[in-house]
Amino acid sequence: MTTSFIEYLATALFALAVVHTFSVPVFARMANKGGPHSGLWHLLSEVEAVFGVWAAVLVAFMVLFSGVGNAVAYVESANFTEPAFVFAIMVVAASRPIIAVVNMLVKRLAGLLPMRRELSMYFVILAFVPLAGSFITEPAAMTLAALLLRDAYFRRHGQEGFKYLTLGVLFVNISIGGVLTAYAAPPVLMVANTFGWDSAYMATHFGGRAALAVLISAGAATIICRNYLLDGTIGVESAEKDRPPVPVIVMAVHIAFLVAIVLSAHHMPIFMGLLLLFVGYAYAYSRHQNPLMIREGLMVGFFLAGLVVLGGLQKWWLQDLLGGLSPTVLYWGALALTALTDNAALTYLGSLVEGTSEAWRYMLVAGAVTGGGLTVIANAPNPAGFAILKNTFPDGAISPLKLLAAATPPTLIAALMFLL
Repeated sequence: MTTSFIEYLATALFALAVVHTFSVPVFARMANKGGPHSGLWHLLSEVEAVFGVWAAVLVAFMVLFSGVGNAVAYVESANFTEPAFVFAIMVVAASRPIIAVVNMLVKRLAGLLPMRRELSMYFVILAFVPLAGSFITEPAAMTLAALLLRDAYFRRHGQEGFKYLTLGVLFVNISIGGVLTAYAAPPVLMVANTFGWDSAYMATHFGGRAALAVLISAGAATIICRNYLLDGTIGVESAEKDRPPVPVIVMAVHIAFLVAIVLSAHHMPIFMGLLLLFVGYAYAYSRHQNPLMIREGLMVGFFLAGLVVLGGLQKWWLQDLLGGLSPTVLYWGALALTALTDNAALTYLGSLVEGTSEAWRYMLVAGAVTGGGLTVIANAPNPAGFAILKNTFPDGAISPLKLLAAATPPTLIAALMFLL
């Protein structure tokens, strides 16, 4: 079989994987009914497994039609640094000492705002934690924000509308909150060297617009959810009040590991080695820890690895499509396509188009980051948020259609800012 057949097949399987992500709630309800095949339905309801499963189907077809050698060569040619990094940063960022540090900083910042603490903490989590993603990377910011929201607000039963609204704002704000620097947002990182963009360029061309959009969306969500936020206590305190505080030295060691992994984000052997050292240290001082988020991190890494395998064969149609669009049309096209494919893959393919103008490049990246909150596959950190928060939703699953609806208003706010 020809290579073009494999490309067509990969696109068909990619489309099936997208449909599968939107069908996850259906499989979750089937799994909850029990029966002899409930285990299979449960597997298919795990959104983090979707792209990994369909990538395995693609590799099986490649073995069948192209031979074992070609299939192995293709998989080995793929770059799995990003999935491995997201796994590593999730495990470290979700550790109890890091959460304790971030929770302390959130409380301090919330105390400076002229509003009740229940409102100010919610606002800070949705606004300043995503903006911190420009420095600690978006996956770390997503992990921290999702854990804080889960423990403080999402453990209460019901209030499905509140949870979806919050999730939509969080995903969009994480996607655009990482563009103040050139290394923290995956879609920016993929093109920064090719386009000659450094952190100063990102801060001046993208940063102000992104920060304003983040603050507006977080503020609007706080106002809309005001009654719910004031009705009850913030649960993160009650979850920790019966345990002794984490020693400062342990916090410092964890922060050092987090910073070292962020700085070595492009070098998989280094940050994976650091992760193994971190796991050893965490188990040596397990009395200061919660269970490490190994399973959730592995599932998210599996999801992103599957996206790499399937997405690597979409160049045949995506690159030509992007290259033929004017800057304004490109912005809306990139925004829409991001909902159906990873925005980092989208910007990378766009960077391969020759002879593009600065306006065209801006619109490509702006559109990709704007649409990064619409679906679970739109932005690399999104599966981490899914993995952390999904069990607080009915049937243990997050509806992709309800997420899409909730993320649309903050997406339009971001679009307005980037198009000004």
